[in-house]
This record gives sequence, structure tokens and C-alpha cells, in this order.
Amino acid sequence: MWIQYLIIALLFAGAAFYVGRIFWRAFFDKTAHGCAKGCGGACSVIDVDRLQKTIEAAASRQTAK
Repeated sequence: MWIQYLIIALLFAGAAFYVGRIFWRAFFDKTAHGCAKGCGGACSVIDVDRLQKTIEAAASRQTAK
């Protein structure tokens, strides 16, 4: 009977560690690049100024028609 409690306690501790690690990496990890997902993908290289210029250029072309 006590072995069942031990297995449950180990599974719970492992799950708590896993969730805690995800939480820590999402909010406090300084090595994560880009967004909170931690994938290091394209979300970290978005150039807002270039995007704004593209939007303004498209808007000026629409008004010129």
C-alpha cells in the first residue's frame, strides 16, 4: 500500500517540477530569446519600423488610386 503512495508522490513531484520549470522559463529565464515561447523563432526578429513603413506605403498607394 505504501508503494502506491510513493509512486503517486513521485509522479506529483515530477509534474510539479515540470510545470514549475515551464513557468520559470516563460517569465524569469534571461537566456530565452524573443517571446515567452522560448522557441527563438521569427517573433524575435520583427522589425517594427520596417513594418510601419510598409503599412504607410501600402496606405499611400491605396489613397493614390
